[in-house]
Amino acid sequence: MSAIHEEFDVDRRPEDVWAYMIDPSHLPEWQLSAVATEQLDDRPFGLGSRVRVTRHMGRRDVPMTMECTQYEPQRSWTVRGIDGPVRGNFHGEITPLDDGRRTHVTMDLDFEGHGIGKVLLPLVIRPQVRKEMPRNEQLLKDKLEHTTA
Repeated sequence: MSAIHEEFDVDRRPEDVWAYMIDPSHLPEWQLSAVATEQLDDRPFGLGSRVRVTRHMGRRDVPMTMECTQYEPQRSWTVRGIDGPVRGNFHGEITPLDDGRRTHVTMDLDFEGHGIGKVLLPLVIRPQVRKEMPRNEQLLKDKLEHTTA
């Protein structure tokens, strides 16, 4: 079981939701703590892709590298942190609804603490993320439902 589990429905076709969610450049548009992203390889995002995500944590901007470890096109993907004191593990799934006119989104997020991250995780990181996640979900839903394909 993940530390944070979210599920919601979006009034948008699954292929549109997929294309938006797996594009790392969109993270700062719907994740409040994401300041910037940079894909570290020059191919389409997929299995093995690495992305540097800079997040605002407390008073600092902290870069971290994420690697795609599972990729099932149009269905699910997993990214895991590979550096830094706090490493996120994210799994996303999309499921078609209403004959492909709508989409069910599932997001699971957990963390591993390394070094000082073991202290920061329960005191700072998890509370911040639990507070941010519902707002991120609403931003994502709004962005997907109110933009054109």
